[in-house]
Amino acid sequence: MSADGVDALVVFGATGDLAKLETFPALVGLVERGVIDVPIVGVAKSGWDLDQFRAYAARSLRDNGMDPDLAPARRMLGLLRYVDGDLDDPATYTAMSEEMGSGRRALFYLEVPPALFGRIAEGIAAAGRAEGARVMVEKPFGNDLAGARALNATMLEFFPEDAIYRVDHWLGLDPLNNVLVARFANTMIEPLLSNRYVASVQITMAEAFDVADRGRFYDRTGAIRDVVQNHMLQVLATVLADPPASGGHGEWRNEKAKLLRALRPLTPEDTVRGQYEGYLDVAGVAAGSTTESFVAVRLAIDSPRWDGVHVAIRAGKCMPVTATEVVVRFHRPAHGFFDLDTSTEANMLRFRIWPETQIGLTLNAKKPGAGWVPEAEDLAFAQQPGSDIRPYDRLIGAALTGERWLFAQQQTVEAAWRVVDPVLGDVVPVQSYPRGSWGPEDADRLLPQGDVWHEPTG
Repeated sequence: MSADGVDALVVFGATGDLAKLETFPALVGLVERGVIDVPIVGVAKSGWDLDQFRAYAARSLRDNGMDPDLAPARRMLGLLRYVDGDLDDPATYTAMSEEMGSGRRALFYLEVPPALFGRIAEGIAAAGRAEGARVMVEKPFGNDLAGARALNATMLEFFPEDAIYRVDHWLGLDPLNNVLVARFANTMIEPLLSNRYVASVQITMAEAFDVADRGRFYDRTGAIRDVVQNHMLQVLATVLADPPASGGHGEWRNEKAKLLRALRPLTPEDTVRGQYEGYLDVAGVAAGSTTESFVAVRLAIDSPRWDGVHVAIRAGKCMPVTATEVVVRFHRPAHGFFDLDTSTEANMLRFRIWPETQIGLTLNAKKPGAGWVPEAEDLAFAQQPGSDIRPYDRLIGAALTGERWLFAQQQTVEAAWRVVDPVLGDVVPVQSYPRGSWGPEDADRLLPQGDVWHEPTG
């Protein structure tokens, strides 16, 4: 039996891309750390038997640079069970229940499109396996605010809210969790994060690659739905939400929900959409598509702590580098002992979220030589990629042990959709931008006068 009494893990869509890329490697880490030692039941419709399923999992490990013959991998492969069947057939769920064994508390992981959530939940309940269970569901949580509410209503027919674990894999990234430690374990940082000291906050999520072979999926989604509504607003909430009064993880999700509810809904004037040159030539993209591969937004927060602080987010593909950074710019120092002119750099606090962990602080010091000329100096702490466990190792492990704070609440999901709903679709015209650029120049107008976008380096 694994931690907290979970006696089976059932993965729907176990022969799909997510399982191949993330789930099987993560399960090896969980087995190695002793988090899971229960049946792992894969459910799919691939025409396979158990041996073929295990061979698929072993290939997944090799593709991820892992040796399937090492002891933890062999143990994980030995825990695998497989049910091949149609999700509309009650016999599939009966067979699933038999493979789970006699335990009564399972974790169901739905690695399938949201349209199938209701059918699967119904099948689990009909098999008598819903009571006491937990269910992990992958994004997207709906396609807009109305869709998110409908999806939640469907899930609540079969599972209580505290049994639903909504996955946003960014919440499993160590660099994002490092932001919490930086904020709340250092007395000199958290007191400065308010409108008394902060002038602006920027988040840039830059990807140097294009949509590649994901054209059909991406063309139905776009940058707002794909990364802003979920990942980027979660990052923003992590950086700006109030510390929980109890000091524990349990209330942290409530504080993030409060922050997102305080965001004003976007307007077309707050939004710039872009599409990289050549996007229309991608296989699967509709002729004349107006789907955005870039978006920049200007946000306002109705809270005493953040009133008046300029907040901007941009995300895009085919940009100069692949990097995600948060930059907190502080107010410029008042004129006093030194006659600082407007060229003096503002102090900045920088969080690198991807691909590595980094925290940077920009301070002004005296430039060597005669006079009193200030010169910006950067102090930085960094950890290289690969030093952490895999995000899905952390997330599946958290669901197995009942740690809900790494997952999205429905009120947070709905608050985020409320922010972006007014600018979905073609409300804002899409502008073309060259590959390798920082997106449409029109995005500059979203910033305060005299401010510029922070450009992460590779």
